[in-house]
Amino acid sequence: MERTLGRSGISVSALGLGCWAIGGPFWLEGIPDGWGEIDDEESVRAIHRAIELGVRFFDTADVYGTGHSEEVLGRALQGRREEVVVSTKFGYTFDAATRQSSGTDVSAAYVRAACQASLRRLGTDYIDLYFLHVGSLPADEANEVLGALEGLRADGLVRSYGWSTDDVDRARVFAARPSCTAIQHDLNVFDDAPGLLELCADEDLASVNRTPLAMGLLSGKFGAESTLPGDDVRGAGHSWVRYFADRRPRAEFLDRLAAVREILTSGGRTPAQGALAWIWARSGRTIPIPGFKSVQQAEENARAMELGPLAAEQVEEIDRLLERERVGSAPS
Repeated sequence: MERTLGRSGISVSALGLGCWAIGGPFWLEGIPDGWGEIDDEESVRAIHRAIELGVRFFDTADVYGTGHSEEVLGRALQGRREEVVVSTKFGYTFDAATRQSSGTDVSAAYVRAACQASLRRLGTDYIDLYFLHVGSLPADEANEVLGALEGLRADGLVRSYGWSTDDVDRARVFAARPSCTAIQHDLNVFDDAPGLLELCADEDLASVNRTPLAMGLLSGKFGAESTLPGDDVRGAGHSWVRYFADRRPRAEFLDRLAAVREILTSGGRTPAQGALAWIWARSGRTIPIPGFKSVQQAEENARAMELGPLAAEQVEEIDRLLERERVGSAPS
C-alpha cells in the first residue's frame, strides 16, 4: 500500500511509524512525557524490520526524548536514508542534559537552528517533511513561521513542510502555501476528523494521523483493571490525555472498543490492525503513524498493510454502533 505525500509527489508507504516512544523518558514542565524506559538496540531492530516489511515513512520530533528519538532513528537509517521518507517537528524548547521541555520558540532564528540540530541528530542533510509542532499557535505567528520554512526549503534543507494541528482554520493558513504538503492530526476509530480530512482532500494534502490506536487503547491489550506506570505519559496526569485517567483506561472507551471489536478483527486482523484499516477506509490520503517500542509491535503495525482497509459498509456499521452520524462519503 502506498500514498502520495500531498502536493510534493513524494511516494510513501500507507503506514508510517511514529517515533515518540523510542525517545525514552523526558519531562514536560516536570511531568513525564515519554513512554517509559526503552531499549535502543530493540528500537533499531524494529525500524530495520519495519523497512523489510515495506514501511517507508518515519515520523519523529526534536522534543521526543529531547533529541534522543532523532538520534536513534538516524542511527537506524545509516546507509539506508534514501530508502525512506523522514518527517520531524520543531517548536518546543528543551534541555537535553536534564531531559526537560518547558516552552516554545518559533522565531525565524530558532526554526533554522532547530532544523540544523535535527539534521545533525538524524545524520542527514535534508528533511523530507518538517512539521510545526505547536498546534495552538495563533495564525499571525504561523505566517511568520512560513517565511522561515520557505527559507529552509530554498536552501535545500527541507523538501516540504506542514503543521501538526487539530484546528481546521489554523491548518488552512499553511494549506495556502504551495510547499505545504501535509497536516498531522489526531484520527482514530473513537475520534474522527471529518473537517481536516475534507481540507486535505480540497487542498491536495496528505493527512498524517497521530493517535491512530488511541494511545494504545485500540490495541485491545487493556482491560478495566489495567494500571499504567507513573513514568508513562498516559498515566502521568496530563489534561490532554483523553483515553486514560488515574493511570487506568477510561471505561467509556473500553465499552466503545467492545462494541466494534468484531468488525475491527474481521479478516484475521488484530484490533490494532483493524483500527489502522478503519483509518485507510476513511480517506485515500491518510497515513497513520502508530508508535512502537518493540520489533513485535512494528511487525504487527506493518502487516496491517497486507490486509488493507475496511469495507465501506464496515465503516458505516462502526458509525452506527458508536452512534456517530456521517455526512457524505469519505474524501479521497
